[in-house]
Amino acid sequence: MAMKRRTGAVLALIATSALLAAGCNGGDKEEAPDASELYKNPVTLTWWHNAPQDGPGKTLWEKVAKDFSALHPTVKIEIEAIETNQLQRTRIPAALLSNDPPDIFMSWGGGELREQVEAGYLKDITDQVKTEASNIGSATEIWQVDGKQYGLPFRMGIEGIWYNKDMFAQAGITAPPATFEELNAAVTKLKAINVTPIAVGAGDKWPAAHWWYNFALRDCSVDTLKKASTDKVFDDPCFVKAGEDLKAFIDTKPFQNNFIATPGQNDPTSANGLLANGKAAMELMGDWNRGTLDNVATDKAKLAKFLGWFPVPAISGSAGDPKAALGGGDGFACSKNAPAECVEFLKYIVSPEVQKEYAATGQGLPVTKGAEDAVQDPALKSILQATSGASYVQLWLDTAYGSTVGTAMNDGIVGIFSGKGTPEQVVSGMKAAASK
Repeated sequence: MAMKRRTGAVLALIATSALLAAGCNGGDKEEAPDASELYKNPVTLTWWHNAPQDGPGKTLWEKVAKDFSALHPTVKIEIEAIETNQLQRTRIPAALLSNDPPDIFMSWGGGELREQVEAGYLKDITDQVKTEASNIGSATEIWQVDGKQYGLPFRMGIEGIWYNKDMFAQAGITAPPATFEELNAAVTKLKAINVTPIAVGAGDKWPAAHWWYNFALRDCSVDTLKKASTDKVFDDPCFVKAGEDLKAFIDTKPFQNNFIATPGQNDPTSANGLLANGKAAMELMGDWNRGTLDNVATDKAKLAKFLGWFPVPAISGSAGDPKAALGGGDGFACSKNAPAECVEFLKYIVSPEVQKEYAATGQGLPVTKGAEDAVQDPALKSILQATSGASYVQLWLDTAYGSTVGTAMNDGIVGIFSGKGTPEQVVSGMKAAASK
């Protein structure tokens, strides 16, 4: 999720993450580095990002590292590119626990960031990034704890449904569904022409979990979602109802065969591979999906012609705000003991020049003011418009609630997808995790 026009939506999103209770280690004040010492001595920065596949994203980050080293010859940057799920759930937590983390690494903000700050893992960069934070705007608050900055985003956007416009036309679907009733009707029409309506990568858990997140967004009030993010209390019946609505939707059989074992992305057999190559009509995913679809498409030109995007439909009569959206971003943080040059590299990543280069790749929506003009892809422009028009943007729930609750929640949701779990078990698992 992500531009200067989305300020109101992102301010609403901030309430899900930046207002969490104070952490025991979050208040440590770090001395600002002496600017005269920067770039005096040779430094090697280790950088972990989530663009492992050959393509525009990986190529851009390699160029960014090379360009920065050319500007500052004393700095060498060693890159390790790691798949998102492995990076977020395994590699980063293990590296932080080992006391030998990379200097700069992916960060998704919210409750996850707070946990890392409270454990003393991250560098306070508040004083060094005031100009950059101002140029990005309120989205930076997702990477704050108690008003202090511990990371910066480079991408931000809301989630929606990517779809094949040609398949919709063949099935007689004249407009993108605006309600779940219309989505169910579209599923029926697509089945009638022997098309898989929706692809989902339940094998990676989180892509399936995002369906539950969106039902929760429709079934719960904004106040309930905010309270759950700050208090980690999940007593409102709307959370169980989200699971009930999800189960009812799964029972209509909208997904591909063997969806429970299908990976989410980065492979022709993954969910986004099915959409990219004309084997499914829809996929629920964030703004970054434009780039991952390109990575797995056998015919990129054909993909560009048929690809469209629309917001997640509303549920008639639900308690949630029909104009609310689920969203989030990608950012980077520096580890606690990283050299001062790490913060300078982070600032370079969010500079207008690099942000424009990022926007031009089509990998997602940039955050720095002025860079949005470089967004060319029609689907991404649709997301940009929808993000600015959203009344409220809820941060990804597994990020907003932190990794402990998020992992339990995602496991429970996949249990519903597999037919072995219940809506009540999702919520009981979240409560048990929150009590630890």
